[in-house]
Amino acid sequence: MSHFILLGVCFLLGIVLRRSGRLPDNAPTVFNGFVVHLSLPALTLVYVHELSLDPALIFPALMAWVLFGLGAGFFWWLGKAMKLDPATTGALILTGSLGNTSFIGLPMIETFYGAQGLSIGILIDQVGSYFVLSTLGIAVATTLSAGQNPGVRSIARKIVSFVPFQAFILALILTPFAYPAWLEDVLRRLGATLVPIALVSVGYQLRLSHVQGKAQLIAIGLAFKLIIGPALILGLFVGLFGARGEVIQITIFEAAMAPMLGASIIAMQHDLDPPLVTLMVGIGIPLSFFTLPACWYVLQGV
Repeated sequence: MSHFILLGVCFLLGIVLRRSGRLPDNAPTVFNGFVVHLSLPALTLVYVHELSLDPALIFPALMAWVLFGLGAGFFWWLGKAMKLDPATTGALILTGSLGNTSFIGLPMIETFYGAQGLSIGILIDQVGSYFVLSTLGIAVATTLSAGQNPGVRSIARKIVSFVPFQAFILALILTPFAYPAWLEDVLRRLGATLVPIALVSVGYQLRLSHVQGKAQLIAIGLAFKLIIGPALILGLFVGLFGARGEVIQITIFEAAMAPMLGASIIAMQHDLDPPLVTLMVGIGIPLSFFTLPACWYVLQGV
């Protein structure tokens, strides 16, 4: 419960700080930079280093990649059909295709499936969500960012220079070696700053007055993220491949999480329709508290 209270408090603090005028206008840029260059890499160095990969866990490892591919295709088609500008299409791809599989996902897994399910959640988050963000997510953000027309070499350079991606590779290299206790403590403390700072940043930039002009896009984006996307994963993994059991239930449950905070930060850093991004997160997170119990109930028969 304290975790969810923290989410709400930090989100509201961002709104209060903006209205108070106590911070400069570029405060979200500083918040976002801290998350990308310190919080995300620290989390990656801790959790990827602890992963124990097993061929039997192929579905959880692949879920975020498959969901991102489905979402990118859907929102690309939507952008063409509705004649959306590239930045808005990019915002929908990043926030509608990547889920908050850690800071919403892990507490939800523990609540509905018990602590024994957390290892599956961490695998999905690190090998899936954050690795997708560090590669395909950066490629999409760079390609659709306003005023940019990058080549393959430029996109590859952006991925390689993305600090969380570098942290992922470093964590894999260091897997055979144990971290000193002091280093692990430092990394965990730095990683723990991601949620409060990212949510303060989102709250700071949230303008509910923008809902009126973006209500249709928000509804479509959140419908895909919270309902349609997970249903497609259910159809593929269970209907097509016949996978069953608690591991698959948790995998689909994670697919139904609210939009990913890290993806929203990357989208805003690349100026991908920041008002839409903040609304997707600001509305999607509280809405998921109602849709996730329904998802859990449906999955009991899987």
